[in-house]
Amino acid sequence: MIGKFVGSLFKNPPAAAGVVPESRQSEVEADDARTARSLDQLRTDIRRAGAVLPPLLSSQLRQIDDLLRTVIEVVAAQNASTEQRVLLDAMISDYIPTPLRAYLAMTDTDRAEHSRATGLFVEQLTTLEATIKDLLNQIRTGAFAELSTHGRFLADKFAEPSLRLDGQ
Repeated sequence: MIGKFVGSLFKNPPAAAGVVPESRQSEVEADDARTARSLDQLRTDIRRAGAVLPPLLSSQLRQIDDLLRTVIEVVAAQNASTEQRVLLDAMISDYIPTPLRAYLAMTDTDRAEHSRATGLFVEQLTTLEATIKDLLNQIRTGAFAELSTHGRFLADKFAEPSLRLDGQ
């Protein structure tokens, strides 16, 4: 997977920032679809665990699920970077489900609302939620920067020439 990631950074670089070559477009779309399916699976896992999760964790996991769904939409619409897509996929396929499985494997006492394990899981989810919000902001800021750059390009291209020849 790392080789694929590194290779994707150097093969067939796009002609312009934010432009995905057609040959890579279907691969990117397939990756995005796989990430969306992984999020659907995570949602199913969270709902199944709902009966044994303290309300605080259940609520926090659902908020994170909502945020991740927004990020998935923005990633596809804004043509996010490979690094942003990799981070999103890692959160959905590893950073959330792995501690969730470990938490669910604990005894009922360890999963009590005010237990140390619950507190640790809440801290981890809080960190992930902040990271997700930061990722969303990065993607949106990148889109704003791209729009600004394009605006400057258009202004330069179609602006009146500043130099004039005599008689013009």
